[in-house]
Amino acid sequence: MTSHQRIARLGAALAVLSMFAGCSEKPGAAPGAGMPPPEVAVVTVAPQRLTISNELPGRLEATRVAQVRARAAGIVQQRAFREGSEVKAGELLFRIDPAPYQAAYESAQAALARAEANLTQASLKLQRYQPLVEINAISKQEYDDASAARQQAAADVAAAKAARTTAALNLGYTRVTAPISGRIGRALVTEGALVGQGEATQLATIQQLDPIYVNLTQSSTELLQLQRALAGGQLQSVGQGKAAVTLVLEDGTPYPLPGKLLFSDLSVDESTGAVSLRAEFPNPQRSLLPGMYVRARLEQGVSEQAISVPQQAVARSSDGATVMVVGADDKVAVRPVKTGAAQGNLWLISAGLQAGDRVIVEGLQKIKPGAAVKVVPWRPQAADTAKGTPPSAQQNSDKKKDTPAAVPTTKAQ
Repeated sequence: MTSHQRIARLGAALAVLSMFAGCSEKPGAAPGAGMPPPEVAVVTVAPQRLTISNELPGRLEATRVAQVRARAAGIVQQRAFREGSEVKAGELLFRIDPAPYQAAYESAQAALARAEANLTQASLKLQRYQPLVEINAISKQEYDDASAARQQAAADVAAAKAARTTAALNLGYTRVTAPISGRIGRALVTEGALVGQGEATQLATIQQLDPIYVNLTQSSTELLQLQRALAGGQLQSVGQGKAAVTLVLEDGTPYPLPGKLLFSDLSVDESTGAVSLRAEFPNPQRSLLPGMYVRARLEQGVSEQAISVPQQAVARSSDGATVMVVGADDKVAVRPVKTGAAQGNLWLISAGLQAGDRVIVEGLQKIKPGAAVKVVPWRPQAADTAKGTPPSAQQNSDKKKDTPAAVPTTKAQ
């Protein structure tokens, strides 16, 4: 076969292939026109009543702390408690050598007896002088001297009683007792130690752990925003004594027992710009210990018409926060929004959304503005509910149909 014949056959084959390719292409067809629209999960926005809570950092602190100190000087003879145990108020903790204080008490007792004997003698003498001075058998001066001696003897008795009381107190201080009930720490001295020489030596520390305090800090900026929202009517107060407080421990687990807010400080810390708050929690199992770092969720207001979306639906950039919404034509559009405080896994939206808007929560990586999409309801993860985050709008709708909620809706295709 010559080279001219081979070239002719190759050209004929190319012509046949071109014919088949032309038949397969339809006029006006675009590449990928047969692909279905991507599927996205949405929530439909609707105002709902929402309790506004802030998560604040804090440290645990014992409600009462007492330093056990030696009020009598001497040698420690006995430690009568187990370190780390619970003690009751008035329970014996240490015993200091009482011998010198016992001797001082007995000496004071003897001095009181002597003073009382002198008072008895002076009183009898004054009684004998009473009828004698009336008949001028003795001079008025002698009677006055006897009366003064009796008064002096009474004063000596009073002084002796005070000295005996002091001696009794010092003797009692040799028995060091618990000033409050609580958990006692380690002993700071041992038997045989000399304490109380020139100062009240600290022997141990007792802390009352049930209930227990948590000291919280909130920035003054957040506090001002809250006050403005309450004053402007956007939020309503939860009521005096009704603010619930819950704890999240260092490992992320929630504390099962609720607490109550005691007070908010009246001044701002100059070094941190924060306001101090204090809450109280029951601690029957002593699982909360002073010094532990915790986070407290504090209810501070109620919004009757709150608009919220899942946090994963909000994108942030240098231009601000945006969400992707699905219009009536099932096409995607970008919507700028203003976000408020975070409530669990939700962002509060203060501007940019209104009732009925369909916000895309899942499938954001598959779409772009202007693209047509297939809408399905968004279902929150079970893990979010287990963590104690606010219920999804769908769950709220299932529980209470007459309350508007952010209920995902499906667009009929």
